[in-house]
Amino acid sequence: MPFAICIVPVSPMRNEPFHVSEMTSQVLFGEVCEILDKTTGGFLKLKAVNDDYEGYCTESQFRQLPAGSRETELTGEWVNDVLFDGSIMKIPFGSRIPVLDGLEYQGKTWNESDTVVDDGLVRTLSFMFLNTPYLWGGRSVFGADCSGFVQIVFMYMKVNLPRDAAHQALKGNPVGFLQEMKCGDLAFFDDPEGNIIHVGILLTESSIIHAYGKIRVDKIDNEGIINTETGNRTHKLRVIKRFI
Repeated sequence: MPFAICIVPVSPMRNEPFHVSEMTSQVLFGEVCEILDKTTGGFLKLKAVNDDYEGYCTESQFRQLPAGSRETELTGEWVNDVLFDGSIMKIPFGSRIPVLDGLEYQGKTWNESDTVVDDGLVRTLSFMFLNTPYLWGGRSVFGADCSGFVQIVFMYMKVNLPRDAAHQALKGNPVGFLQEMKCGDLAFFDDPEGNIIHVGILLTESSIIHAYGKIRVDKIDNEGIINTETGNRTHKLRVIKRFI
């Protein structure tokens, strides 16, 4: 099947090929998707190369690629200027800089091959999102949900995660107790029926950064998350996994 690349800062990926359909994810500038189908209403059914997530995006927000083309370097700043087709475009952290006709970029890129993962890097990447508003289906610094936030942060640490928290929880190595955590471990939380519904990045034994209203740092104990501002318990801890 042919491939296409996103040519807008953020393209909504929807459950159905309609603008009013639920946004289930996003494709960022420079990310590559496989074209599964075309609709008569101007939508493409796509499968994201990085995580195999499928959905519908607006066709005009993509450009078809030659066979064999793939994603290239990650952007290095919170927001980045590119000159594309003669005009300036601001693209978010997490975007890719591909080789495309009409594209010029002289900004900072992320050197993935030289990335050394440590506590400082986990904090630096996570805090790029601090105070980003919660957005269902979002995965950029302009708006993100819990699993989208985690997915982008871990992408910069050379770890490919699935899109949704429930699928992320199936990966990684279990950590027996919160007291055994390391900075960068992922904590997963469930609902009363036992379904994984939330994920966050552990910073210390007693603190977690996650998307709840906005990307924020809250307290955590063996039972779950405690809102730092209200003192209310908001999420019930299910399992901790190590990926790095």
